[in-house]
Formats: sequence, structure tokens, C-alpha cells
Amino acid sequence: MATTAPTYHVPVLLRESVDALCIRPDGTYADMTFGGGGHSREILRRLGENGSLFAFDQDADAERNIPEADERFSFVRSNFRYLHNWMRYYGIDVLDGILADLGVSSHHFDDETRGFSFRFDAPLDMRMNGRGGVTAADILRDYDEGQLARIFTLYGELKNGRKLAAAITKKRADVPVETVENLCSIARPFLPPTREKKELAKVFQALRIEVNHELDALQEMLQAAIGMLRPGGRLVVLTYHSIEDRIVKNIMRSGNVEGSVKQDFYGNRLTPLRPVGKALVPGEYEQNENPRSRSAKLRIAEKTI
Repeated sequence: MATTAPTYHVPVLLRESVDALCIRPDGTYADMTFGGGGHSREILRRLGENGSLFAFDQDADAERNIPEADERFSFVRSNFRYLHNWMRYYGIDVLDGILADLGVSSHHFDDETRGFSFRFDAPLDMRMNGRGGVTAADILRDYDEGQLARIFTLYGELKNGRKLAAAITKKRADVPVETVENLCSIARPFLPPTREKKELAKVFQALRIEVNHELDALQEMLQAAIGMLRPGGRLVVLTYHSIEDRIVKNIMRSGNVEGSVKQDFYGNRLTPLRPVGKALVPGEYEQNENPRSRSAKLRIAEKTI
């Protein structure tokens, strides 16, 4: 029996994010992060019989949440960076709207076996796609001190990233760093006691981003989205940390990661997207009911050309 969306993952800003798509009953849409299926179910509820929805997810666990037979729905078991390739496979030239809920689902944080959370001792895996690729333990074993420092400093924004990298390389010479508790015991001396949980979350975030190549995949997906959207189509993205939010904000503003806006001879902005309003954040009630939503920002853009 399929796990229900609320059990697997509670969607953040569900109504607001689907509202932002401005659903056309006969339109074609893509949910880039299917997860528990909450956003997809709401999109399908608003689609007519001639509408269609493509939902991406590379995690096999997500397949348990696929809605019952619906000819309007297609599940794509793949990383969302391959949006353009899969749409070409399905013969889709343009999309009316694209939604992406970034970050890690509550299901992954609550899974005690995959090493996404420091709440449970488990092997340091952290792969979204458990079928292949390197694990966090592989990275902690094989990366040199400089590479580890880069990850913790850039992706975790840790002030003591270099010291943590040095401590890991020293410790692994005697004992492999393969479990959550191994890593936490090394990291704690370098973290402010009053902010230990938040800082540990940054350590795990940094490794997860590297394991899953999250930022590269995000940039590729966003560029593919620009190419796939029809003029007037909507791009709706939920972000959860400053690094991915900066990428989304810059691309929505300028069409590129750097955020540099090009202009024509007359000074008109040459941008493929137009941000729609300011970023939305969850209200107090939702933040209390769903802790994952506390760092969320909902960004919306419309295709211009």
C-alpha cells in the first residue's frame, strides 16, 4: 500500500506554490521533486482531463507514493537535471509550468538508515539515488584535506571548515570515518556549544550537496527549465539554504548564475525570466507545524521571451 504524502513528506507552502503556477486545465506541467507526491496531487486536482503532469524523482522510495492510475500523470525516475532529455523522450516541446521543492524531504531526515540526519547513528550514505555513486563515507575516506576544507567552507559555510577537514584526515589515519557518530564526535569540538545542532546541520548539508552534486544539478535543471517554458509559463522554486537560494534568485533575475543582467543598445533588460513579486516565506502557524518550513523561501518567475 502506498505511503501517503503527509506520512512521507509534508509539503511546504503547498497552496501558495501551486497557485503560483497559474494552472491551465489543459496545460502541461512538471514537478521536479515528486517526493511524497503532495504537490503533484494538488496539480492533478486542478488539471482537466486534457492536462498532463510529469513528476521527477531519483529516489526509489518515492515510487511508493505514485497516484493510482491516471493517464494525465507520468513518473520519471531520474535526476531533475535531465529535464530536457526526458521531455524530448516524451515528445514534449514546451511546458506551461515547472515546480521544484529543493532540499531533503522529511522522509530522508526521518530515515534512520541513510545517514542524512545527525539524530540517528547510521552509515554515512546520503545518496538521494541509492543505486549508485559515491557515499559521504567514500568522500571522507578519499578526499584530501584541501578538498574537504572546500566542501565544508563553500557548501556548509562553516568558519572552522579547514580545522574540521584537518581533524578528519588525522582521525581517519587510525579509524575510518564511516558512521554518523564517527563524524559528529570529530566535529563537535569545532562547533559553538550554543549552536551545535545548527552547525552540525551545516556539516551534513555540505557533505550531502557534494554526494549528490546538488548545485550542478540545480543549475542544469534551471537552464533547461528556461528553454522548456512557453512565454508566460511559470517557474516556481522552494529553497532552503542561502547557497541554492542565491542560484535560484540570480537565474530568475538575470538568466545566469552570476546574476549579471545584459542589456540591449537601448538599455532594455535582456532576461528570459521575470521575477514575480518578492520571495514568500511560511507563516508562523506553518513554521510551528512543519519545522522544515522555517528556512523555506518560495521564488516565482515568469518566462518573458
